[in-house]
Amino acid sequence: MQPLRAQRLKARHRDPAPSRWGYRYQRLMLTPGFRKLLKVGVPLLVVTGLVAGWTAREPNRQMIADAYYTTKTRIQQRDEFMVKVMTVDGADDTLSSDIRMVLPLEFPTSNFDLDLEEMRQIVAALPAVADATLRVRPGGILQVQVTQRIPVAVFRAPAGLKLIDASGVLVQNIILRADRSDLPLVTGDGARKALTEGLEIYARAGPLAPRMRGVVRMGERRWDVILDSGQRILLPTTNPVAAFERVVALNQTQDLLERDVAVVDMRHPARPTIRLNEQALANLRQINAEQEQE
Repeated sequence: MQPLRAQRLKARHRDPAPSRWGYRYQRLMLTPGFRKLLKVGVPLLVVTGLVAGWTAREPNRQMIADAYYTTKTRIQQRDEFMVKVMTVDGADDTLSSDIRMVLPLEFPTSNFDLDLEEMRQIVAALPAVADATLRVRPGGILQVQVTQRIPVAVFRAPAGLKLIDASGVLVQNIILRADRSDLPLVTGDGARKALTEGLEIYARAGPLAPRMRGVVRMGERRWDVILDSGQRILLPTTNPVAAFERVVALNQTQDLLERDVAVVDMRHPARPTIRLNEQALANLRQINAEQEQE
């Protein structure tokens, strides 16, 4: 046995400092990030492992997918999300029917099943539509608001008669000129691009307006005015409106177009010329021949 004094001396010389690993552990525990990792990261890792192991089985994944789809369907099919009717505003009956034809929706349908932007593009692609907006109003109403193109003239194309708006955009086809006899008739290459000038010629017709049958764009450079008797007024490339007004004034003062005139050529405004019709030319030749015989 060791004496009691020796035991006391041995206990007195024991080193109180922590071990190397104990010191490192204490330092780590003083680090906020390490403490947060132990309190949050480790439990999260355990839970993630459990969830991953559970979802690794195909029946479990299918059960989650079915539950999600069922919940989603129940929400989307709720009455407040159902669209029950469609209204078309800003369009006439013909255009309204065309819109309903290109949007063949079956009501009621869920608001979540409607792609409003795609539907707007479909409606805006119609020739008679200048702009369109779609929105779902309270009460389950799908509102289609359109800005309809207003036809201002009839354009005679190789494929038939077409209505065009002020920008020259084709609006719709018509079968007979009498269907829109209230609108001016334009035709020829480039007529749609120069439509503003062609309409201005119509606007300056005055008393000749009832006799006008149309204006023809010639060579994409100038206009010809066609009258009901087949008479033709050839207008210059520049200032055609002023030249036409001059012809209207001559007709008012001298009844120019009431005579046997076939063509009034104003392509050179400083030197206008006229051409007689065939019957008038024949009569003129006969008169000249008789005068020579005398």
